[in-house]
Amino acid sequence: MPTVAPIDLDDHCLAVAFLEDVPVFALASGQVVRLDHGTHRHDLHDGLLATAVTLDGKSLISGGEDGKVMRLDADGTETTLRPAARKWVNAVAAGPQGVVAFADGRTATVLLADGTERTFEQARTIEGLGFAPKGLRLAMARYNGVSLVFVQGSAPAIDFEWKGAHNQVMFSPDGRFLVTAMQENALHGWRLDGKPGTEQRHMRMTGYPAKVKSLSWSNKGKWLASSGASSAIVWPFSGKDGPMGKGPLELGQRADTMVTCVACHPVEDLVAIGFGDGMVLAVRIADSKEALLRRPGKGPVTGLAWNKTGRLLAFGSQAGDCGVVDIAG
Repeated sequence: MPTVAPIDLDDHCLAVAFLEDVPVFALASGQVVRLDHGTHRHDLHDGLLATAVTLDGKSLISGGEDGKVMRLDADGTETTLRPAARKWVNAVAAGPQGVVAFADGRTATVLLADGTERTFEQARTIEGLGFAPKGLRLAMARYNGVSLVFVQGSAPAIDFEWKGAHNQVMFSPDGRFLVTAMQENALHGWRLDGKPGTEQRHMRMTGYPAKVKSLSWSNKGKWLASSGASSAIVWPFSGKDGPMGKGPLELGQRADTMVTCVACHPVEDLVAIGFGDGMVLAVRIADSKEALLRRPGKGPVTGLAWNKTGRLLAFGSQAGDCGVVDIAG
C-alpha cells in the first residue's frame, strides 16, 4: 500500500521535481523548498514563472517575474545564471551538453556550458521552449506556430506554422515529433523525419473540454499523456504518423472532476494522474488498472514528478498541500 509523507507549504505550488533523490517544490512566490534531511527554503525569485530540470537530474533551472534565471543544485547550491532584469522570464528549458535556454518577450537566450551566449529573436512573444533530445536544436513556441533553430552554426530557422497561440512545446524522446499545447483546447504536432522539401505533416489532437496544461512522454516515447479532460488523454506515438488515424486512450476517468496534471513513470508504462480535487491515481497504460496514491486534498494538483527509479512520486497543489508518495509502501 502506498504511503504518503505530506508537507503543507501554504502557497501555490507551480512545479515539483526530484534533484537526484531530493524532492523540491517550486512555489509561485519564488521560493523553492528542498526536502533533504529537513526542510530547506531558497528564496530564488520575486515571483516564479517557469522551471526545468537539467538532463542529468541534478539541478533545477528557474525563471521569474524579476527577470532572473537561477540554478538550484541537489545539495542546495544557488547559482545566478542571469541577474534581475526588466522583462519577465516566462519560459526556460534545459538541453543536452549542459545547455540552458530562457525566453523574455520576443528573445530567446541560450547559455552554453562553456559560457558562450547566443540570442534568437522572434516577431512575436515566445511562450514556450524545448530542446531536441540529441543535437543542439531549440524549438520556440509562439503565436501561429514554432520556430526551430540550431544553437551552433548559422543555419536559418525552420518555421512550423499553424494558426493560433502555442504556449508549450516539446520533442518526442526519439526526436521524430514536435508537439505543442495551444491556447485553444488542443494539441498540435509535426513530423520531423520527412524528407527535406516535402510538405510538413501535421497532427491535430483536439476534443479537449479544457486547455491542456500538463504533458508527459512515456519512458520510450510510445505514448504522450495529457491533462485537460475528465480522464488522462494518452495519444499513441509508436507508428510513423504518430496518433493520426488513431484514437487516444482515456485513463483514470472520473465523472466529477478534471485531470490537472500528468507524469509518466520513468521505467514502466504507467501514468500518475492528478485531479482538480487533489486526488492522485497511478494507471497502467496496457490494461487501465488503477491504484489510488493519494486521496482528495485541499486544491487541484499542479505538479507531479517521479524520482529516477520510479519508487517515489512528489506532488504539489494550488493550495500548497504537497508531499511525497512511496508507492512501495
